[in-house]
Order: sequence, then C-alpha cells, then structure tokens
Amino acid sequence: MKAGSKKGKGVVKGAPSGFVISLMVHVAAFLLAGLLVVFNVVNKEEKKFVPPKPVERPKMKLKKPKVKVKKDSKPRSSERIVTKVQRANMPEIFLPEMSGIGDGVGTGGGYAGFDLIPDLEDLTVFGSSQSIGSDLEGTFYDFNRTRRGSVSGIDLDGFEGELVKFNKSGWKKSVIAKYYQSPNKLYTTTVAVPPIMSPLGPAAFGEPDNLDRCWIVLYEGKLVHKDGIKFRFVGNSDDKLAVRVDGKVVLDACREDKSHVGPQIATTWNSDSADSRKWYICHDYSPVGDLIELEPGVPKDIQIIIGEGPGTIFNAILFVKVEGVEYPIGKSGAPTLPVFKTAALTRAQQNLIYRGMPEGQVCVTNGPTFNDYDSGMSPEPNAPVVSEVQAISEAVEEPEGMRTWTSVDGQSFEAELLTIMAGEAVLKTPRGKQLKIPMTRFSDEDRRHISLSQPPKLKMDLGKKTRQRIFKNDEDGLVGCNVYTFSPKVEFSSAKYNHELRVDYWVIGSEISGSQYMLLDKGSDTFNPSKFPDGKFTFTGNEVELYDWVLEHIYNERRGERYEGFLITVTDERGKIIAERSTPTWLYKNIDRLKAIKPGSFFDDTCSEVWPTPLKVPANAD
Repeated sequence: MKAGSKKGKGVVKGAPSGFVISLMVHVAAFLLAGLLVVFNVVNKEEKKFVPPKPVERPKMKLKKPKVKVKKDSKPRSSERIVTKVQRANMPEIFLPEMSGIGDGVGTGGGYAGFDLIPDLEDLTVFGSSQSIGSDLEGTFYDFNRTRRGSVSGIDLDGFEGELVKFNKSGWKKSVIAKYYQSPNKLYTTTVAVPPIMSPLGPAAFGEPDNLDRCWIVLYEGKLVHKDGIKFRFVGNSDDKLAVRVDGKVVLDACREDKSHVGPQIATTWNSDSADSRKWYICHDYSPVGDLIELEPGVPKDIQIIIGEGPGTIFNAILFVKVEGVEYPIGKSGAPTLPVFKTAALTRAQQNLIYRGMPEGQVCVTNGPTFNDYDSGMSPEPNAPVVSEVQAISEAVEEPEGMRTWTSVDGQSFEAELLTIMAGEAVLKTPRGKQLKIPMTRFSDEDRRHISLSQPPKLKMDLGKKTRQRIFKNDEDGLVGCNVYTFSPKVEFSSAKYNHELRVDYWVIGSEISGSQYMLLDKGSDTFNPSKFPDGKFTFTGNEVELYDWVLEHIYNERRGERYEGFLITVTDERGKIIAERSTPTWLYKNIDRLKAIKPGSFFDDTCSEVWPTPLKVPANAD
C-alpha cells in the first residue's frame, strides 16, 4: 500500500515541468473554449425570432345574397310611348314661368344623377314601400293601441292632448313611443291626400283592422332647393296637418270649423299672412304658413304630421305658394296652387290626387320641385323596360296571301298556302292553280313558316279569385274592399305545336261614380304547347284591391271602382296575334292605345287616357 502510494505521488512530483505546464494550458484552453461556445449559443438564441405556429382557421362557406322578388315581377317594355292625353272635365292649368324655380327633399349631400324610380305597383296616396332617395319616410302611429298592441283606452280629447304634448317636447318621438308604431314604412314625394274614408289610411300601412280614428303619420326628410327659393306652405286637412322646418313649426293646418273645433298641434302658432284661412279648398278654409327661405343646395330638416281624430272622412294636402307668383283662381275663389313635391309626379300619382279632389282645386304638374339635383326626368319618368318574354312580339308580322317559296334544290316560286293535308302543303299560284307539294321538298325556313301557320285551336278565359276585406272597426259600414287575383287561362286542342306562344292580358274596371275606365292589371307570359300534354296553360297576375266607399256629410258621394272586363291575346313567334278574346269588344279594337296605358290609369271607350272624374265642388262653409 505504501509502495503504491509513493508511486502515485511520484508521478506528479516527478513529472517534467514542461508536461505539467502543457497540461495546464490545455485544460485552461478547453475551459475557455467551452465558455465561448456556451456564450455564443446563448447570444444567438436570444436574437433568433421564432414565429408562432400557423393557426388553422375554419373556412366559411359564402353564399350569394338572395333578393326576394315578386313572383309576378316582370321587366317592362323598353318602347317609349307617347300618348295624346285628354283631360276630361279638368281645366288646363298654366302657371307663369317662375324664375329660379324648376326641376330638381334631398339630404344635402347632392343627388347628382340620381333618377331612380320606385316600383309603383303598391303606390297609395300615402306613399310607396320603395324609396327613391329624394322622398320623405312615413311612420304610422296608432294611439288606440299601446306599443305592445294592447288597447290604450284613449279618447279624442286624450289623442289631441298627446299631440300638443308632442309638439311642446320639440317633436321628440320618445313622447309618443308608448303607442303602437307600424313596422311598415311608406315613402312619398308629395303630401296630397284627397278626401277619402279614414280607414284607408291605416290600410295603406298594412293595418286594415286599425280603428279609423286617433292615428297619425309622421313624415321626415330633408327640404332643399337647388336654386334657392322663398315660399310659404298652404295646408288643408280633415283632421290634422302640421309642418316643422329646421326645428320650428311653420304651419298648423288642423281643421277648424263649426262641426269640429279641434285644437291645433302647435297651440301657440299663428299665421302672419293676411291670406290665411281665406281660401276654401275641399271643405274647409286653408291656413297659410310662415315665409321660408332656402339657400341654393342647403338642406333643412322637415317633419310633417298628418292624422285623423274623430274618424270617417280624412284628407291632408300641402300646397306651395311661391313669393311673387300669380296663380289662376279656381271655381271656389281660391288660387289653384301646386302641391308640395320632392320629385316630378308620375301619371299614377297624379291620378290618385285628381280622383278624389273637387274640380280645379289642385295643380300637380307646375310649381317648384324640392331637391338639389337635376335628373332631367319628365312627369312620366318611368319608361318601361324590355323583357325576354315581350321580345317575342318584336318581329314584324308577316302578311297573309302570296309568298315566295324555296325548295330544297333552290328553286323559288310564288303561291298562297291554303292548307296541309297528309304531309303535303296545298298551295294556290297567282293564276289560281292548286299545287300539292310534300313537306320534305321545302326549305327549313318554309317548313317553319308552314308549322307556324297551323296553330292549335285556342280557347281563352280569365279566372278570378275574389275575397272581401272587412274593416272590422268601420262602425258605419261605409268602406268596402274587394280583393281580386286574375289568372289568364288558355286551352288548346293539340300539344304537337312546338313553338313559343305569348299570352297578354289586360283587366279593366269602371268608376262607380263616373264614366271613365281604369286599367286594373296587365301582364304576359310565354309557353310551348308541346310541353303541356294536358292542353292547358295558366298563370297568375297581381293582387288588385278595389275600394267602394261613401263620402258622407259634405260630399254625399259614392266613390271607387268595380270590375268591368278583360282582353286576352295570343301571339306567335312572328309577332302575329293568332287568337283574342275581348269583353267588351272595343278593347281589342283599340289595342294599340291600350298597350300604352299603365295600371292605375284612367281612359275612355276609345282607350284614350283621361283624368278620373273629380268630386263635385261642395258649397262653401258659412
């Protein structure tokens, strides 16, 4: 043990000094190198950027937006039709040219080039369900119901008190928010409701079972004129009408007469015009509003209230009287003022106003238009648009009689087609000689012509589904409504005819108190008889509402329209009418003019467009 121990010690002590030094140097170098490696690795790790793992996001399956389109919605014809208009029993009204007052409510942001036209199929005197941008938005409030639809128990005095409270609040909608508000909005370019039965107001907003009393419509929008203007509003109502511009009431035209002295909405407002309540319009004297000045293109907020208190008859018309302009005087002694409008009124809108107004008491064409753009629109801006269905009739109708025929070998000759027998065409030459030629000998064009000349026998009729709309809260039973749905029907004897046929129909009504007719509905569709083995084709038109009401008290007239008749035609690919049924017969005799008439328009028995029969002018109030 000792020897081993001594030997071990001797190795160290006895080792050469150079070996020891070398060993120590290598150990030191090794340690230093290790430290450097560790230091460098740590430094690199601190500077290195390590991105996070990519996150797998779930892929969403995008769907194309779907737009709800009416089943019967079809484009209209692109032809521009100019019709000679006859104004039956309505005087021609020519207002003097007004400097700085022309075409063209807006939002002040500019509507340059904005000339959209609404679909007027659902047009009422309260507006349409579609906005064109320059219109006012109307909201219907029923004070007979709470916001949740329960009965409020309000009476006439309470209703009028709520409107006064609403005005004192600065027209804050929160004040009337506790009452029922219809979800349906209407948009209008004019406020011109002629005398109608008050249940028709709620019905226009899809509330036909609403009580005919204690309701309002609040219209809101922008008032602007592109050139600047000074004017006054003139109002006539039965029962409520008030206008607020830029936060200030400028007109309160609520009715005031001996039968009903209802309070104004703005109880502290008084007109500063010497002409206020001097002009008898409809069945009351009309207030004249404050002077309003609009700078060119600078918009102001406008709010308009119209409404009904006691029920039965309702009207609300807002006129415009421009400073410095002379207006013609009507039969009642009042000036014939233009209605307030934010766009040129279409013929359909004009008819809705004229059909319920006494003769000569309103102008719908002249006067200022309150918007800040110039669209270049005419009073009849909604030009029809061509459709694929209608394009079938664009071909020129081929005349009957002699025709040039071509055989498969290129030979041509003139002859008249008499009939088809056993696969052969029977022709008659100009000299009267009859020829029988197999169908296989004719060119493709000639065979098509022969096939088109042999249509199946057609039988046409108009299906009618009718239901009555009952106004549950019309206690006096003064308003009736028949809802029609028309369906043209075509029956044919053979399904071998392999060509497209187009079916057109027109449905007309007649005035209950008057001599004019009205186009209720029109439409078209195509079918190929070879695809209908049962020999029947039918399609459904629009739903049409015909009202029948009695204007009691002041007018004592019955108004409205009734169903009168129809015309159905069938046209082939050549544009030739091959069958028609007309009741009354004068419809088909005047079909060219009938084609130019739009639903809702009035015409006479020559299919010349006319104005509806006006109301009789009532005697002035004492």
